[in-house]
Amino acid sequence: MRGLLVVNPRATTTSPRVVDVIVHAFSADIDLDVTVTTHRGHGFALGERARSEGMDVVVTLGGDGVVNEVTNGLLAEGPGPHVPMLATVPGGSANVFARSLGLPNDAVEATGQILEALREGRCRRIGVGRANDHWFVANAGLGLDAEIIAAMEQHRARGRAATPLRYVTTTLNAYFRGTDRRHPALTLTRPWPVPDGQAGEVVDHAFVAFVQNTAPWTYLGSLPVNPCPDASFDTGLDVFSLRRLQVPAALAAAGRLLRGRGTWDARGAMVTWHDQSGFLVEASRPVALQIDGEGQGDVMRVVFTAHADGLTVVA
Repeated sequence: MRGLLVVNPRATTTSPRVVDVIVHAFSADIDLDVTVTTHRGHGFALGERARSEGMDVVVTLGGDGVVNEVTNGLLAEGPGPHVPMLATVPGGSANVFARSLGLPNDAVEATGQILEALREGRCRRIGVGRANDHWFVANAGLGLDAEIIAAMEQHRARGRAATPLRYVTTTLNAYFRGTDRRHPALTLTRPWPVPDGQAGEVVDHAFVAFVQNTAPWTYLGSLPVNPCPDASFDTGLDVFSLRRLQVPAALAAAGRLLRGRGTWDARGAMVTWHDQSGFLVEASRPVALQIDGEGQGDVMRVVFTAHADGLTVVA
């Protein structure tokens, strides 16, 4: 079996000692190439290389960002039987994708589970999402969510660790001092494209849109944040949208995110869609977008689509 190990040396919980242990473990079972990413987009090129060279498996060591880059490289020509399997060893701050696959959050333990699955030929097909021309495996978001991601990226660029406390303080700062809480910019339409002769369902005057390909949406340390608990790799995309951002509505939404279900919403501020094959999000002004925890800049229009059995994963 030929494989490629893609290491993100800047991942939150990755250290040279951990990398050395993991490289030795995989090398015992796989004819392994090891590459360390050096710049944003490097993982994409490595995923393309693995596909073009007909490798059997690509293993990422890092967070959801490197998983996303490699996935986009693997799927640059679309899903198909010639796409290598993907395995991921968690090394980031949230590791949503790895944890959603049932992997331990400890890198060495996760390596052992992946090696056991490879020896037993255990793998599964999962659905993936697409936002315009960009694939994603875990989540995407427009509005406040993406603004928080952008602020966290600025903190990390200054050498500050992405801790749960920093996420909380950054969220509060973005909510009270950053985001526009008075002028909703988003309009969601489903299905997309709208069939001829039919009228799509429209949700307008929305402030945020969280899109999930799996549950939970993310983690705050060990605590799952789960606005759409029914989201699954085996269904289409789930959506959570918030149409009010005043403090009472925001507190109710926070309860929904942390509890998953059962939060009272008397005025219809929260909208959820389950198992969507395609929908459109349009903005009346440039709005921040994040995909798998990585900021993508501002956008005006995003078409989201679900693609069943898009990727083979090892876990």
